[in-house]
Amino acid sequence: MIEALTHPSFLNENPATKQVSYERLEFLGDAVLGAIVAAELYQRFPDLQEGQMTKLRAYLVQRESLAKAAGKLGLGEALHMGYGEELGGGRERGSNLASALEAVVGAVFLDQGYEKAKGLVLELLGSEIDDVGSAGLPKDPKSHLQEIVQAKVGIPPQYVVVAEEGKDHSRQFTIEVRMDGKPLAAGTGRRKADAERQAASKAIKILTGDSSKKEQLYVEDL
Repeated sequence: MIEALTHPSFLNENPATKQVSYERLEFLGDAVLGAIVAAELYQRFPDLQEGQMTKLRAYLVQRESLAKAAGKLGLGEALHMGYGEELGGGRERGSNLASALEAVVGAVFLDQGYEKAKGLVLELLGSEIDDVGSAGLPKDPKSHLQEIVQAKVGIPPQYVVVAEEGKDHSRQFTIEVRMDGKPLAAGTGRRKADAERQAASKAIKILTGDSSKKEQLYVEDL
């Protein structure tokens, strides 16, 4: 299991170590996890067509979904990683968490077999499989926000990069979403698309009255 929890950055900073990173197990776990989710969708929802199941599977195994599931296991705190990666927020980074979860699934599959791996996946994603299989995919936050904002002011929201930090391999973007030119919410992520989705999700909560005081820092003078 140590292999499944070893981030590549640990090897980069400790070249003499005999450990290997989780990348090979991640490859295997990705395939196993995808097969389990596909089988569950097929068995639980006989009315779904191929295209529908393909979209649902992609949603369930996307980075955001797996990172959330990894949080349930506390994988972030268990990862072996380099000091630089940890200093840059690596234990909370969605890509690291998702990769680690796939590696853990791969390790369980190798060590204990398919049924044990299936049990772990269903413990973490079983309720999500039921939810999306019954109700369909939730709206993409950017699309949902656009509907809300256009109904309010007649023009779509604007996304503006307000900060860009870190080195090329660990770039962090902060993107602000604006309504009619006024700041509404901000999100961060290693990819601009991730930061935009986070900003959109926060903005939806603000505009629908379901937001924290911290999130409302970006809604002055609306």
